[in-house]
Amino acid sequence: MLVLALSSLVMGANAQVLRDADFNSVGRISANGIIRDATAHSVGSFDPDGTIRSKSGEALGKIVRLDILDAEGNRVGFITSDGSVRDGENNELGKVNLSDGKVTNAEQEVLGYARGIRVDWIACYYFFGFFDK
Repeated sequence: MLVLALSSLVMGANAQVLRDADFNSVGRISANGIIRDATAHSVGSFDPDGTIRSKSGEALGKIVRLDILDAEGNRVGFITSDGSVRDGENNELGKVNLSDGKVTNAEQEVLGYARGIRVDWIACYYFFGFFDK
């Protein structure tokens, strides 16, 4: 039940803003999973089945529950119930604060803010380097 709650942290009907550590807008993610940079150009997307795609439509990986897989199906990371983001070898990469959307690295330095966006999408954007930003 908790996995479902975390993975379904959905945003409203409008696109939600992605911000950097200084709270400047760096892009948006729409409710249908389209990721755009600050100039409104698409940098990738998330399909309803969890497939992570580049701006050209190439499959880069997949989200399966709260596991993050690369294009070959290898687990490159996962998200824990408290919003911690870990790599495939269980090393902490950082954390997504589930209440305010603050994204921090393992040293607790702020990477950005992404409130109202699914935690698995936030992890893919800030930690796993799937998208050209």
